[in-house]
Amino acid sequence: RKVYIIMIIKEYRNQGAVGALLDEYEKALTELLDVIEDINSDQLIFIFDTSFDDENNSIQGILTHVLQSGYTYAIEVRKWMGEEIEYENKLFLTTIQEYRNALKEMFVFNEDLFISYPKIKLVEFDVNKKIKTRWGQLFDVEQLFQHAIVHLLRHRRQIEIIKLKLNKVLD
Repeated sequence: RKVYIIMIIKEYRNQGAVGALLDEYEKALTELLDVIEDINSDQLIFIFDTSFDDENNSIQGILTHVLQSGYTYAIEVRKWMGEEIEYENKLFLTTIQEYRNALKEMFVFNEDLFISYPKIKLVEFDVNKKIKTRWGQLFDVEQLFQHAIVHLLRHRRQIEIIKLKLNKVLD
């Protein structure tokens, strides 16, 4: 019996820790994009939890939150670097394709941060020099981008669970 080994060659960024952060961020985003690909317009706006009045009670609301947060991470770092830059407004889009395109643009915005600041200091041990986010937590650049990656993973998982429930409700 012959055994065939199939190797899939993946391109990795050659930027050390920055490359690893961007590769994992992109991987998490790709997983999210795969999960939302087959969501239709009814599923997008369906209010899955009426026990609270919050924009995150639909897939549309969750994706809007993910999109704005994705911009916020890079904006927080740019502000920390001294840039005068405003936060992005929430965009409630009407189709999954619009969200897919917007999320890809958001990733490019984050990637551009590291192009703009190729020598950015990722790790900061001095608490007084950490980034204070608008939600009050302190991070260095590496911690903030680790948070960004896990944020995508958490909401991808949340949407997977919602899709399972929606398939039962909307069938």
